[in-house]
Amino acid sequence: AARSRFAVVGGGIAGVTCAQKLATDFPSEDIFLMTASSVVKAVTNFKQVSKTLEEFDVEEQPSSLLEKRYPNIKVIQSGVKQLKSDEHKILTEDGKQYIYEKLCLCAGAKPKLIFEGNPYVLGIRDTDSAQAFQKNLAQAERIVVVGNGGIALELVYEIQGCEVIWAIKDKAIGNTFFDAGAAEFLIPKLTAEKRETPIECKRTKYTVGGSQEKERPAAASDKVGSALGPDWHEGLHLKGTKEFSHKVHIETVCEVKNIHFQQEFVQLQRTSLTFPKEGKHVEPDQVLWPVYVELTNGKIYGCDFIVSATGVVPNVKPFLDGNNFAVGEDGGLKVDEHMHTSLPDVYAAGDICTAAWEPSPMWHQMRLWTQARQMGWYAAKCMAADTLGESIDMDFSFELFAHVTRFFNYKVVVLGKYNAQGLGSDHELMLRCTKGQEYVKVVMQNGRMVGAVLIGETDLEETFENLILNQMDLSAYGEDLLNPGIDIEDYFD
Repeated sequence: AARSRFAVVGGGIAGVTCAQKLATDFPSEDIFLMTASSVVKAVTNFKQVSKTLEEFDVEEQPSSLLEKRYPNIKVIQSGVKQLKSDEHKILTEDGKQYIYEKLCLCAGAKPKLIFEGNPYVLGIRDTDSAQAFQKNLAQAERIVVVGNGGIALELVYEIQGCEVIWAIKDKAIGNTFFDAGAAEFLIPKLTAEKRETPIECKRTKYTVGGSQEKERPAAASDKVGSALGPDWHEGLHLKGTKEFSHKVHIETVCEVKNIHFQQEFVQLQRTSLTFPKEGKHVEPDQVLWPVYVELTNGKIYGCDFIVSATGVVPNVKPFLDGNNFAVGEDGGLKVDEHMHTSLPDVYAAGDICTAAWEPSPMWHQMRLWTQARQMGWYAAKCMAADTLGESIDMDFSFELFAHVTRFFNYKVVVLGKYNAQGLGSDHELMLRCTKGQEYVKVVMQNGRMVGAVLIGETDLEETFENLILNQMDLSAYGEDLLNPGIDIEDYFD
């Protein structure tokens, strides 16, 4: 069996970042990187935008390119069949064995599928499924999209020439990234044929009651691929068969109850609905569709296929057998503040892991590319420190949750507890909104800023990042905090 001091499993952002950092820190050691795919995901055009915000692109590259840049990374193109952690040994699908001193598992996650093994249900989470999706869309007249995260949001915005029924379990779109107010701000973009002119919205302040529903775990698919990033749809021709632009109908507070094939549906003798038109009474549908979706609100729609964009499940299965890993409620491998799993010399980073340390009050885990990169890099640092017997501090990127992305062509920055995560009703919100231009929301607790959502070119991210990090008492400013006439940066330098 081949031996190496460090082995990393997974060719996504977490795994590649981890292997690169180890290769740089230990130039005389071979780093094994095991991946089931012939391409790896690499970070390019990295920019540190502020203390905690970073922007980068993700590129698929042949693994040979990675080996050329880092001569001591040895890419092993094979899936992992079994981990024998007590023997520090990995068995790969191609029958080979590898012995490691320290191992980092970065095998990512798989799409949760609403219904397993249904040919009309497509799970979207990686570049391959996006391409399959595009082929199907070329013939489609109507699709049903299920899910309310970033991917569903972008998908619905990008699709043209095809009717979209969008089923979400929340009251408002985009629940993982923002609230009902932000959703209202974005909705005109879904139906807009042209840009609206900006209208001033008034600033408002309100307190919040009601509880958040816990995510329900759903079945997982066996397809493993690297996650899509914010620009995955770039270069894909997302156009269906019909010659109109956007046709989106949103069904809120519902889930998929059942999926019926055409034959079954005909036998059920139930009524499906046509695509709802503004203000008109909804008609029964005369068209026969390949598949029918029955929602928990009692409505049934026929469609060409269903896109399941309902989040991910950590890809832990290949590693659990014969190993006593502590697993989190979300199904990930639990890691401590040094990215250690519960097994000696085994670390984990990215979507596969569950942060089980006591987090900073302004940080929470979300399965995003930014966190995969940060965790992969920090895991490598921890592996190095443990090898050399040095101590290491928690990485600063885990002080404050910070993410920048684009939705509907707007820049979107989310900071801290931007959706009042875990705050209960003990907080208040302040809003400033200019229709079609910007949306600014801050979450306040006891006069201190604990979170923010910034949509549009607001230029407030660094100021707000500082205010959240230094926990300054802002009660004296009251609503002036968001007054567009006051240059807030001048106050807090």
